[in-house]
Amino acid sequence: MVRLDRLVNVLGGYGVRLAGRTDARTVQLRSVAMPDPADERQVVGDVLLAVGAASVAEAIAWAREARAAAVLVRAGDGAAREVPQDAGVAVLLVDPAVSWSQLAGIVYGLVLEGRETESGRGPTDLFALADSLADVVGAAVTIEDRLSRVLAYSRSQQAGDPARLETILARQVPERLRELFEARGVLARLAASDEPIFVEPDPEHGLTGRMAVAARAGRDVLGTVWATCDRPLTGQRLTALSDGARTVALHLLRSRASADLERQVESDLVIRLLEGSADAATALSQLGLAPGPMRVIAVRAGAARDRAAALLLAFDRATTGFGWSRPGRSTLLGNTLYTILPGEEAQGALAWVAALQAALPPEVELVAGIGAPAGAAELPAGRQEADECLALHESAGGAPPVYDESWGDILLQRLRAAARTGRTPARGPVGELRRHDARHGTRYVATLRAWLEAQGDPVAAAERLGVHPNTVRNRLRKIGEITPLDLDDARQRLAMIIQLAALGE
Repeated sequence: MVRLDRLVNVLGGYGVRLAGRTDARTVQLRSVAMPDPADERQVVGDVLLAVGAASVAEAIAWAREARAAAVLVRAGDGAAREVPQDAGVAVLLVDPAVSWSQLAGIVYGLVLEGRETESGRGPTDLFALADSLADVVGAAVTIEDRLSRVLAYSRSQQAGDPARLETILARQVPERLRELFEARGVLARLAASDEPIFVEPDPEHGLTGRMAVAARAGRDVLGTVWATCDRPLTGQRLTALSDGARTVALHLLRSRASADLERQVESDLVIRLLEGSADAATALSQLGLAPGPMRVIAVRAGAARDRAAALLLAFDRATTGFGWSRPGRSTLLGNTLYTILPGEEAQGALAWVAALQAALPPEVELVAGIGAPAGAAELPAGRQEADECLALHESAGGAPPVYDESWGDILLQRLRAAARTGRTPARGPVGELRRHDARHGTRYVATLRAWLEAQGDPVAAAERLGVHPNTVRNRLRKIGEITPLDLDDARQRLAMIIQLAALGE
């Protein structure tokens, strides 16, 4: 089951447009139908693929007969005008260049996938599967993904223990239990074998005991199934657990394919917005974002063991859940995660980064930068601002910089980057004083900067330097002997302040 809103958002990336009954985007779709020329029986379904319809009108007539809430029909330019106001069905106009086989795969996958759990990765019939499996094996069952996050669990509390309750409440295996399983080699054995293994009880950790088996697709471990028990399962109960793990793997594989499809569509649209290559208003609509102020957030992730894996974990978490269940839309570009987040206030973006960090394992560290508020057409500039704030965060640390609050630091960062490439003058007053200080151990550059920052006040400059005001006056006189300076010239003072800032002096 899926809402029409989600179906429209995903298909929008393939050139499908919604016309007629646009007010029905919240309707739930549970079934798909497609007419078969070789079968005269009437088809019934919430979504009708009008394959072979000669016109929009014919497709709508078929949809009414099928009692469909939405119909997909191939149509060219101007077809939206053919959709009557009283069509009674949501008409999705398909670009003639898109193949029916491609659309059918997408629609069937989305509509028949079933409702998603909070994680956005597992259909709720995993809960029914956990219940039936618990009845057969006579144990409380928990189904987890590859990151030990809980996808589903049985209602049965047979042999339930404190460790299971804590895992369910946290929606994830507690870190102390993961460390215990790693120390015992449980996770390594699950990764290497299809056979169920028994995990010995550990009263100190509230663990009665477990039978665990990997849910695998080929060599790829998609998740694990855990049954709470105080001794190893045998006979039919053990066979049922193994068979159940294979069924779980099938569900997780279908769910992952559906999630990956949506991620791909979302990523493509976000990239086009950030590069300025898309019709911004249309792309925002396809992403399910309302027009208004947005901020671009740039994130990099690091971990001692594997930087690439850390970034993928961050992307996985940023895209956890489907469109309407999370505020931002994200993509991966190179080694950076970009998110477009609706809202004008910087606090919302900072809270988003903090929530992402909190959702990741402790060893993963994030650095981030946040662009200024931007309209849809300004998102490429927002990306550049976020990149510069990200670079500032990487070099300076602290809280993630926000462009509209940190533009001064970013300007200085640009100047220093120019200075490192030799694009600042080597000659002139500042250059002469730097060379003199290097040769004679004097502090004329520092004195000049303190005097400039104090706006010509020798007393304030002396306080900055920790010397007497007369010392400042004497140094300024000697500076004038070393290099020609006109400290009364406002343009020269401005130029020297900029060069000193660029050099970091």
